[in-house]
Amino acid sequence: MQGKIIRGIGGFYYIYPTAPDSEVRQLRQIWQQSGKYPEPVEQVLIECRAKGIFRNQNIKPLVGDDVEINLLDEEKALGSITMILPRRNKLIRPAVANVDQAVVVFAMSFPKPNLNLLDRFLLMMETQQVPTVICFNKCDDTGMGEAEYLRQQYEKSSSVVVSTSTVTGEGLEEFRNLLQGKTSVLAGPSGVGKSSVMNAIFPQAAMAIGDISHKIKRGKHTTRHSELFCIDKDTYIMDTPGFTSLRLPDIEKEELSAYYPEFGKYLDQCRFLGCAHISEPDCVVKEAVEKGEIPRSRYDNYKQFYEELNQIQASKYK
Repeated sequence: MQGKIIRGIGGFYYIYPTAPDSEVRQLRQIWQQSGKYPEPVEQVLIECRAKGIFRNQNIKPLVGDDVEINLLDEEKALGSITMILPRRNKLIRPAVANVDQAVVVFAMSFPKPNLNLLDRFLLMMETQQVPTVICFNKCDDTGMGEAEYLRQQYEKSSSVVVSTSTVTGEGLEEFRNLLQGKTSVLAGPSGVGKSSVMNAIFPQAAMAIGDISHKIKRGKHTTRHSELFCIDKDTYIMDTPGFTSLRLPDIEKEELSAYYPEFGKYLDQCRFLGCAHISEPDCVVKEAVEKGEIPRSRYDNYKQFYEELNQIQASKYK
């Protein structure tokens, strides 16, 4: 039987069965008849250990991995992982496999969006070649004007941007369509309304989280580890702990500009080859900032990140 790793902790992996369909239906019928699991049984997980061969080969299963499993006890939902299927990709932070996109949620108010933190997140995803979706939530608190301004600013970064409100329903259908049929990493600071947005667009999400909580015996609303929730057909969300700070990725300062998509159209147009776009004369990137073609806030954060990376590199050679 095939399945997807939803969570891994303490050497145990919790698997959502996915195929073949006939075996999955038969298994769920067994769980239904046992009466040991809450309704609906579609969210019951198979608790597995990984075979020793993975440890011997220094291979660690990751949340998001598609795996082959051997059922050891059908009624108790116990098994073992026998094979990790080929990965489409693998992220380092957070450690997860087979991700289609990263979704970061920021509130338009309470708390106000920290654009420096947002730019750090976008930079991290750019270095890991993961497409990003930015959700500016609580747009009813500030009006759509400010939300639309931020949308225009960040669409230039190659991210998909959506503004939402769980009060008015603004943008929720658009956001749902962006998530449907994909595996998404969901991130953002605490208190921005991630749970409220998810419950609004996928009402069954709360039920899924509750059932998984029953299996792994933890509270419903405390995200301590990264874990994956199946919230609709072929639609998975990885919830991650809220963050208030992010370290810059491990790159050289000379590489930084390559991870700013807004700079791409000005490539090799500066006076100096290898221009850092900081203090050099005749820099077309700086000219684009002055013309409003590149958002100034994005450029200001770029300069800050460049200096941080410069200090990190200098400390390595002391």
